[in-house]
Amino acid sequence: MKIIGIIGAMEEEVAILKEKMTEVTVYCKADMEFFRGNLNGKEAVVVRSGIGKVNAGICTQILVDEFQVDAVINTGIAGSLKNEINIGDIVLSTDTMQHDVDAREFGYPLGQIPRMDTLAFPADEGLRALAAKVCREVNPEIQVFEGRVVSGDQFVADAGKKDAIVKNTQGWCTEMEGGAIAQAAYLNHIPYLVIRAISDKADNSAHMDYPAFEKQAIRHSVNLVENMMKEL
Repeated sequence: MKIIGIIGAMEEEVAILKEKMTEVTVYCKADMEFFRGNLNGKEAVVVRSGIGKVNAGICTQILVDEFQVDAVINTGIAGSLKNEINIGDIVLSTDTMQHDVDAREFGYPLGQIPRMDTLAFPADEGLRALAAKVCREVNPEIQVFEGRVVSGDQFVADAGKKDAIVKNTQGWCTEMEGGAIAQAAYLNHIPYLVIRAISDKADNSAHMDYPAFEKQAIRHSVNLVENMMKEL
């Protein structure tokens, strides 16, 4: 892999990575700033996509078209959908799907985009294996899980909504961008991985937990991505 695209939805999720880059040039498109340079010995393009699936999908396509990236890594935070996945822990995507797509009236399962040939978009096994190894080395104080990441254009902060998402998708964590990044990577035939550090439990406590633990979660995900670059 010659060049890696790294996407974070919010500036807080990529600011530290940008600071650590050298030989940086900045390219602007679609109201996004793409920082191209060297990150721990590897050529990378680091970008804040903005929040939500449309922003994330546009951003991924620009990385493919303008920079010809060989892979995309999405770093950020998410709400846990499993009791054993605690705030600060990390989930690595086995696959990714969109929990708010509903075309059941046409015979599709909840989450499947009509006329797509898959319900969920498989993540790259090599990237995931490397991320799991590196995470255990550089974030030994937390747990790392591998499972399905589910996305929707909503911040989940309701126990009933959380239970429905778990029942319908068998997801491990929920967020707002990974499904679109995965779909764009799938359509462009490039490997991807979604890395999510847990900031809240995606239930009625989420509005309190998120601001309290956001920075802690971001620190874990950034630490993982930065150190992964050394071994890619």
